[in-house]
Amino acid sequence: MRTVRLRRIVLGLLALALSGSAGLARAQQGPAAADSGEASTATSELKSMVTIEGASSMPLTGYGLVVGLDRTGDRARAQSGAVFTVQSIANMLREFGVKVDQEVLQSRNVAAVLVTATLDPFAGTGSEIDVTVSSMGDARSLSGGVLLRTPLQGPDKALRAVAQGPLTTGAAQASSQGTEVTVNSPNTGRIPNGAIVRQARPVNLTGDEVGLVLRRPDFTNASKIADAINEVFPDAAEAAHAGLVNVGMPEALNNTSQLMAALEGVEVEVKAPARVVVNERTGTIVAGGNVTISEVMVTTGGITVSTREDRFVSQPNPLGEGETQPVAEGEAEVQQEGARSVVLPPNTNVSELASALNDLGITARDIISIFQSIDRAGALQAELVIL
Repeated sequence: MRTVRLRRIVLGLLALALSGSAGLARAQQGPAAADSGEASTATSELKSMVTIEGASSMPLTGYGLVVGLDRTGDRARAQSGAVFTVQSIANMLREFGVKVDQEVLQSRNVAAVLVTATLDPFAGTGSEIDVTVSSMGDARSLSGGVLLRTPLQGPDKALRAVAQGPLTTGAAQASSQGTEVTVNSPNTGRIPNGAIVRQARPVNLTGDEVGLVLRRPDFTNASKIADAINEVFPDAAEAAHAGLVNVGMPEALNNTSQLMAALEGVEVEVKAPARVVVNERTGTIVAGGNVTISEVMVTTGGITVSTREDRFVSQPNPLGEGETQPVAEGEAEVQQEGARSVVLPPNTNVSELASALNDLGITARDIISIFQSIDRAGALQAELVIL
């Protein structure tokens, strides 16, 4: 029995009120309801909001091999197999003095991968950084694998770090008699502290002025940061634009390190934007408490397609000239669920939305599609970020 469940989510998003009636509803509920989708106010330390201009992170990339897989690696001798995996295995063995013929070499326990990492501008030689490992060939899973020593290069082609170690995918797989179930993506994994920095990136912080780059550019927050700095060092800071605040070096300090040490703990009252973050790979949804939704109706349904394959043996007559052969007979069935609907009132918050969607009994994947459709309909009063 092999069952393939293909969910096609039928999302009908109908506006129950026109722009005129929506404006009337906001007017009846007062200014607080009209502004409920605005950013909320929070207090944060300066060091979590800005980085130093000219001290940006560097992306690192490398090519390597993951070994120790349970026959879930790249195919080596098929038309759609990864030929470069076999070449990489042969080259690696040659470094250890083992000569093999690529034509006869085959192993499903190895996969070719692309390794990526981000080098912090202040990471010193010998410090450790996290790496992400992604399959390049036709491997079915990287779970349980170990990444062999992989050099990581920056955009300047210089060797910056070396990665190695066992990786975790956060995925689960199970298969039996042609039926396979997979939870999360098994072809991408991470190695915490999996790379050692070999060459740090030089950073020049000399000068009479320091630029603070906002992690999330915003004119209001840039102005508030400048005001908070000026309370510590009068007339030292000025907001250049939404993403940059220039700070002059006070006479009492000698260098940038002393200035940043004095400013890191400065608390700034900032406005956090309304944002919904969706990770489609893992099915994770994170929404802030200040996210609101205008009045809409959500209708969802599903289609289930089931296929079944029965195998038996065709046996010829005892005196016949036929041959015994295996035969497969297939059967398909389509089931359509009834539509389920929920009406969301104006200015629905995250808690009310979660309760309404749970009442529909839908999955996280369905909720992701619903969020995308609500955003397209213009009813999501927040920024939708898809990872």
